Amino acid sequence: MEFRNATAEDFDIAFDYIEKLWTYNTYDKEVIRKVYNDVLANDNDFAFFLFDDGKPKGFCHGTFFNTFWLSGQTCYLSSIITNQGERKKGYGAKMMDRVKEMAKDRGCHAIVLDSGMPRTEAHSFYETYGFDKCAYCFELKLD
Repeated sequence: MEFRNATAEDFDIAFDYIEKLWTYNTYDKEVIRKVYNDVLANDNDFAFFLFDDGKPKGFCHGTFFNTFWLSGQTCYLSSIITNQGERKKGYGAKMMDRVKEMAKDRGCHAIVLDSGMPRTEAHSFYETYGFDKCAYCFELKLD
């Protein structure tokens, strides 16, 4: 297994993962390409893939930010996605281990994430990994 930092050339692979995770959304590919490129250009963001036997097994994206809530640097894990048919093979844990290492290297006090209510399998993974439920997530869409 190997981790590869995401590059502009990997966009189509990342887009495929994004569409698979949030199936209830529809995406304009060119808008997402701009967001993806912005992520790659931002020193506070990270995006990487996990490959095994030369094939992508997962995609991960997050950002580092300061917060009063957790008294300093925090890692927000925006996306951690593994292939549907290859779950429970340790790929998610390997990616989470990588994020944890990156967060510690940045001096973060915590890793936080949110997850859609119907994603109970993902919730079980997070709790097994060691995350605690600590908040509700709310969104207010702006036009």
